[in-house]
Amino acid sequence: MDQDRQAALSFDADATPDQNPQTPPPASADDPSDESLGAALRAARLASGLSMAQLSTMTRVHPRFLTALEQGEYAALPSRIFSMGYVRAYAGALGLDELNAVERFKREYPDAAVPLQPPTGAALQQMRRNSPKILGVIGVFLAVVIGWNVFQRVNRIEAPHPSDLVAVPEDWAEQADRQQDRALYLGAPRAAPPDQTTPAMYITPGLEAQLTGLDPDDPNAVAPPAPPVQAAFNPRGAIYGASATVSQVTLQARKPAILVIRQGDGRILFARQLAAGEAWRAPPNLSATIDTPDPAAFDVYLNGEHGGGLPAPQSPLGALNNRAQAAAREAEARAAAAVEARARAAQAAAAAAATPAPVAALPPAVPPAA
Repeated sequence: MDQDRQAALSFDADATPDQNPQTPPPASADDPSDESLGAALRAARLASGLSMAQLSTMTRVHPRFLTALEQGEYAALPSRIFSMGYVRAYAGALGLDELNAVERFKREYPDAAVPLQPPTGAALQQMRRNSPKILGVIGVFLAVVIGWNVFQRVNRIEAPHPSDLVAVPEDWAEQADRQQDRALYLGAPRAAPPDQTTPAMYITPGLEAQLTGLDPDDPNAVAPPAPPVQAAFNPRGAIYGASATVSQVTLQARKPAILVIRQGDGRILFARQLAAGEAWRAPPNLSATIDTPDPAAFDVYLNGEHGGGLPAPQSPLGALNNRAQAAAREAEARAAAAVEARARAAQAAAAAAATPAPVAALPPAVPPAA
């Protein structure tokens, strides 16, 4: 059966007279006596014992196209690319040389594509003949444009002349000649202007008495002792606890130290190692205990003013809140007393201004001498 297959396909290049002496030598592709590609494929299929349906299943090509290949009806095949794929699949399924089968298909079914035609319009020779003229016109146009621009720029160039700002007036020379005959005299040096002085501060009459409750014209008036000024709280780091609007007690660390605030039921409200400058504001009306191993490391500020240090490692926070409230009440009382004193002084001054001055008694009249 193998010898029949080799004899059926004379285009198979692998079969030579030396390899199989019983197979006749294949004829040349140009020989008109050669059988067609379709007949060779059909003979190979029949020699292999495959039916058209089995070959269609193996190649996945419709039997109609395989039959068209065997019968040489290439016009019934799809496009040329698909037809060459069918030939390749047909030859591969029968174990034949696929490349030789495709080349023989190309010879028997040449490409009928229309060769390329030259573009329509002006012929190339005519374009070549007109090219020098076109280039000449373009060159003349460019030369005219460039010459016009150069001409305009040359006409706009002005001759150099001195500027009117630095020109010397014509009468300066005459004025200089007239000034040569005059002598130049320098006057005596003038005195230096007086140094700037600050005027004396103006005091509104009666205003100082209303503010202080003292008459500035009374030499015997004694000013009441002012309350001592304490150091104010200066934040130098992070501030924990309550806000500044509600808190009256502030603890500020002079150096790194541990601060623990315990409530009455034993719960810890605040615990932290404060760095130097950090502070903690106590909530108002809080019953708690201040616990620290180094009480000297903290400053106590009551209402923003320094109130000393912590008295002991464990100090009640309520006592500090009570001190802050008492200090606030004292400050309010002093302010109210000052306002009342100023009011009394103002009333006394108004009464004194409304009272008329006493009139001095006239001396008795002296009778005239006789």
